[in-house]
Amino acid sequence: MPIEFIRRLTSAQRSHKTNIQLGAYMAFVAGAVNAGGFLAISRYTSHMSGIISAIGDDLALNDFISVLGGISLLLSFLLGAATTAIIVNWGHRRKIHSEFALPLFLEAALLLVFGLVGANLNLYLPLTVPTIALLLCFVMGLQNAIVTKASKAEIRTTHMTGVITDIGIEVGKLMYWNKSTQANESGYVQANKEKLKTHLFIFGMFLVGGIVGAISFKTAGYISVIPLSLSLVFIASLQIYRDIWAALKG
Repeated sequence: MPIEFIRRLTSAQRSHKTNIQLGAYMAFVAGAVNAGGFLAISRYTSHMSGIISAIGDDLALNDFISVLGGISLLLSFLLGAATTAIIVNWGHRRKIHSEFALPLFLEAALLLVFGLVGANLNLYLPLTVPTIALLLCFVMGLQNAIVTKASKAEIRTTHMTGVITDIGIEVGKLMYWNKSTQANESGYVQANKEKLKTHLFIFGMFLVGGIVGAISFKTAGYISVIPLSLSLVFIASLQIYRDIWAALKG
């Protein structure tokens, strides 16, 4: 049933299949938010490698204001990931159903705020652009930690560097020519096709999300984020409802 399928996405009882399903949809969300966020503030907020490099560049150029801005974005992403860890560990200790749904609901709420008020923020660009960047970095840190915790670090969704690296490794294994004598001596090189399919799926969903997010934001502006937010609210609310119902019954 569709409702049961959606409920399993944020269940505390995880399986490899549900990790991939949740990871794929969250990769779509990350791609869309990342692309839309770039059109909004001309900056990507889902991966920290570029931000850390920019901090180094700005430091070398003695642009200390930009250095402080970059550090703020880094800390915001870090705080988002830490928030997820706190919520998930709190929920796990209390054995509630919504340990992963609660940070997802928080992400949905923040994206909803971004979508509803973002269009009005253009009136105060010197203040609002940094605020939006901090918000999106926090959201991406929050989200990346959700899937990381749920999948036990098997899947990442907000940046594709590691995913593409793993794809390249498995493609290299597929292309490797195993000579029989050498294979017997040093071990047969065999690609993990299941892992390759998983990472290709995650990468594809991130790419599709980026395309959809860019087109939607260009067409409708900030309000294009609202459908994504509402979908996350729905996914998260099923497990939260279970906990509320159990508390009322108990």
